[in-house]
Amino acid sequence: MSRIIAGAAGGTPLSSVPGSLTRPTTDRVKEALFSRLDAFDVIAGARVLDLYAGSGSLGVESGSRGAGSVDLVESEAKASAVCQRNADLVNGVVGRKAVTVHRSKVEPFLDRAAESAAWDLVFLDPPYPLDEVALAAVLRKLAAHLAPSAVVVVERSSRSPEPDWPDELERFAEKKYGETRLWFAEPYVPDAIGSDDLPAAAES
Repeated sequence: MSRIIAGAAGGTPLSSVPGSLTRPTTDRVKEALFSRLDAFDVIAGARVLDLYAGSGSLGVESGSRGAGSVDLVESEAKASAVCQRNADLVNGVVGRKAVTVHRSKVEPFLDRAAESAAWDLVFLDPPYPLDEVALAAVLRKLAAHLAPSAVVVVERSSRSPEPDWPDELERFAEKKYGETRLWFAEPYVPDAIGSDDLPAAAES
């Protein structure tokens, strides 16, 4: 059974999605992922987005660890209901509505997001049948809704190729855990000073 690993609700069991509707992140991978995110210091107070949320495990873990707000996006009815149960659990422990569930497909959700929306931490754990072209389209839409120092985490099969990052995103790390591979990306920031901008060397 999956559980919340740390934070205000640490140790609390989570509801799981019945059957094989989703591909949940194992507690081993989740623990390693959040250890890295803690090292990046991106969770406390962050605005978090969990796309293809499944049971909402990654999003509610963030809420337990002090995220400012968490949006769980899941289109399947049974999975969305599980997300809501897990969100209610964390919200009850932290004493506020830290986690909100949106029953929606990912691309329409991003299309509806306000232009001012700027998430600090985003999880994408798409189902394996989602092909690389569709994932690239989602990443392009997502890039318009990120804070300047955001971290994007994509979870895929270890046999899947690296995501096709849009120009606005740049991969900075990746890690394999058995059958799972995590890709880490951040908004691409061009060099402030290019070689063409440097002053010419003085003639001797």
